[in-house]
Amino acid sequence: MKLNLTYIFILVSFVSIAQKKTLEFSDIQQWNSIKNEAIAPNGHFIVYDLEQENADSHLHVTSNKGANLLEYFRATNGQFTYDSKFLAFTIKPLKDSLDNMLRHKVKKDKLPKDSLAIYNLDSKELDKIGNVKSYQLPEKWSGYIGYLLEDIKAPKKEIKTDSTETKDDKKDAKPKKVSKTNGYHLVIRNLNSKAQDTFKYVTHYTFAKTGKTLAFSTTGDKDNNGEGVFIYDFNTSQLTNIYSGKKAKYNKLSFSETGKRFAFVVDADTTKVQIRPNELYIWEAGQETASKLYDNATTPNGYLVSKDGTITFSKDESKLYFGLRKPPIIKDTTLLKDEIVNLEVWTYNEPRLYTVQELQVKNDTIKSYETVYNFNNKKTVQIETEAFPYSTLTNKGNSNITLVNTPTPYSLESQWTGRSLKDYAIVNTKTGNQKIILKQMPNASLSPKGAFVFGYHSIDSTWFTYNVKTNKYLELTKGKVFYDELNDSPDFPSSYGTAGWMEDDKHILLYDRYDIWKYNPNTGETSNLTNGRANKIVYRYIKLDKEEESISVKNEWLLSTFNETTKAGGFAEFNPKNNTIKQLEEGDFSYSKPTKAELSDALLFTRESFTEFPNLRLTDLSFKKQTVLSDANPQQKDFNWGTIELVKWTSLDGEELEGLLVKPENFDPNQKYPMIVNFYERSSDDIHKHRPPSFVRSTISYSYYASRGYVIFNPNVKYREGYPGESALSCVVSGTNAIIKQGFIDKNNIGLQGHSWGGYQIAYLVTKTNMFKAAESGAPVVNMISAYGGIRWWTGLSRQFQYEHTQSRIGGTPWEYPMRYIENSPIFNIDKINTPLLILHNDADGHVPWYQGIEFFVSLRRLGKPAWFLNYNDEPHWPLKYQNRKDFTLRMSQFFDYYLQGAAKPVWMERGVPAIEKGINQGYELLKE
Repeated sequence: MKLNLTYIFILVSFVSIAQKKTLEFSDIQQWNSIKNEAIAPNGHFIVYDLEQENADSHLHVTSNKGANLLEYFRATNGQFTYDSKFLAFTIKPLKDSLDNMLRHKVKKDKLPKDSLAIYNLDSKELDKIGNVKSYQLPEKWSGYIGYLLEDIKAPKKEIKTDSTETKDDKKDAKPKKVSKTNGYHLVIRNLNSKAQDTFKYVTHYTFAKTGKTLAFSTTGDKDNNGEGVFIYDFNTSQLTNIYSGKKAKYNKLSFSETGKRFAFVVDADTTKVQIRPNELYIWEAGQETASKLYDNATTPNGYLVSKDGTITFSKDESKLYFGLRKPPIIKDTTLLKDEIVNLEVWTYNEPRLYTVQELQVKNDTIKSYETVYNFNNKKTVQIETEAFPYSTLTNKGNSNITLVNTPTPYSLESQWTGRSLKDYAIVNTKTGNQKIILKQMPNASLSPKGAFVFGYHSIDSTWFTYNVKTNKYLELTKGKVFYDELNDSPDFPSSYGTAGWMEDDKHILLYDRYDIWKYNPNTGETSNLTNGRANKIVYRYIKLDKEEESISVKNEWLLSTFNETTKAGGFAEFNPKNNTIKQLEEGDFSYSKPTKAELSDALLFTRESFTEFPNLRLTDLSFKKQTVLSDANPQQKDFNWGTIELVKWTSLDGEELEGLLVKPENFDPNQKYPMIVNFYERSSDDIHKHRPPSFVRSTISYSYYASRGYVIFNPNVKYREGYPGESALSCVVSGTNAIIKQGFIDKNNIGLQGHSWGGYQIAYLVTKTNMFKAAESGAPVVNMISAYGGIRWWTGLSRQFQYEHTQSRIGGTPWEYPMRYIENSPIFNIDKINTPLLILHNDADGHVPWYQGIEFFVSLRRLGKPAWFLNYNDEPHWPLKYQNRKDFTLRMSQFFDYYLQGAAKPVWMERGVPAIEKGINQGYELLKE
């Protein structure tokens, strides 16, 4: 008997889908993520961590052919040596064992420590060293590794049997212990021979970037003998003690690139004086000892040497950049605690709001001002000052000019404009001359060679250049659309950014919505390099060399591509010699930015879609051959997943809109499905984003809900100034109705979910329509009047700017537009709500004041409306801790399952979790019918 093959294929496919499992809450833990991926400089090896949440990581090493070379459980953070011969990584203690010890109150210093693993990529030999605190590899040379040991076990001392033991003997029985203050034992190991040297009680150490040199500071032995700063030359095996002191503290050990010059800060005073006598020392190859460059008595302009300022050298090693600071405010240490006045004085016209000052006290206390010492003319120039406290270097510090700025004149108004305007000046680092060049400018930078200052003037929506030599200011894009074409906030549109500068500052490359434009910074002459607008293809330059400052015309450029119509991503090659483009890779995927091997053309990247996990892929600059290196979640094939598609409709305001629609994998158009509408602003470009099941912090897990029989709709929202709530209503309701008309949605079982700005919109929607059966609103603003006067506690900033100019889109103050604030505030229409609500708002929210969630909940409670309020104590804008995200995921799932799928009601929804049961009984149990 013959069977129809098509029938057999359909039958097998149907059985295969039917046999797939539904994702349950307990399955979420199975999902892995890939982290800490790295490619060897020669491109022959790849390392990455495979991690499950709240579990031990799993390190994998593969060849460029995809062969599995090494797997190590509990290992993480692999780093290759520059010659690609060795891999170093950290082995962590077993998490279960560590947790068990913590449950038994084992002291921190008794807990097991990390180990260092060194893997020979040629011989496949693996060496492990225990009790390692941290390790370093040289950046641009190889052969050695340095690591700090928590301790070295001392040999047991002979036990004395007579009574002649002296006090000195007892003192000797207590050796100096490793600690942050005393230092740790530094081991320098030859990776090839395994020979090693140990330097004890090291507080800081660093390798030179390209020169085979090491520097370290040590507190010496138990009597502080041998304390000081040392330089070790690997070429000559010579150890030089360049500074010696007693109980001194050392900071900011820093080499020049080749190691020929070195600088550090030392504090040799053992008293507790408030003004620390820091001294800046410099050393040059061939010198026996370091020489003092500055101390507090010789620093310029009454400033002091800073131990907190960054110390760097220019790439050509002719300049040393270091920090100076103002003398500290002296405290009266004789005052008792009860004698100190704890008072905040807020002043109406101070540049920074007091809450901002409070958060920045530490930074203000240690603020350092960039200063440069020129080795050629032995001259010091203070670049940053109180008047111009921020600077930008260029040409890797080689340039003789620096750009400085100050936001102070405009800081007060920034609290309601949300704009950071600044005045800019040029400082000559040879002479110290300063010249103010720009005022009230949003942002400005130096070109790589320092020939131009450039930036985007958002108020004028124009890119500009300023020629440093000729003082010519040129508006490059005046009258042209190089600003956000889709801007729907009551603020000046932002730019699309810049690809960078071409060699010798001859041209700047600017982005419009689609293309890369080449501009002459002197004349404004321009040419379109990519011509993507006609087909709505977005081209963007990919920087493959992290040290690249200028874009070369000698080599082809790698570009990313994105088709706005189809949402397809990809890569293209651009030839700058003839301005031609060749598409290398394109598909219905989202692609990561590739990481290029330092010493080869090998590229490491990922691609992803709703159904495809972003596994690691290896290719070269042609993208012709691709090797998949990882398979992070093979179990996905066993589960009913879902599909995603782009949908379009017309809003109630007549706007053409897009959105995303997710359906279960076993979708049947003849069935009626419950649907959850989840949205924020615009999400349709993320159609190819992979969305694995996870314990969420602010949104629903798309794959998890789709697997369990939900349809998910994510509509784009277009906003009208002054009417954000109404805009959301127009877009979301019209889109929901458009999906209902397709015939497979149970219109009586539709839910809403969103967080923050999405949470606000949901709070507004349920005051205007009863079409949603249940809703979860996370961190919502329900009273725009009280929220306008609130503080964003993470930054200390006033919330005024976001209502007047940014996301909240009101477009003015409450006294200018009182009705807009009232009409857009759900609090004034809570009596109209008939939708059961789950509200999440945490008491440490630094974005949206949590009293907004309280206003929402207590008003609903007053009206007897079904509502539940979740507050994860000490958590910020969303729950971050693993146990809290897991809890929130389950509760939100139970909430929607009860209302939209007719599942049993959980105990916590019936009776809450009384305060006396907090942290004990969670109430997850489902009530019986």
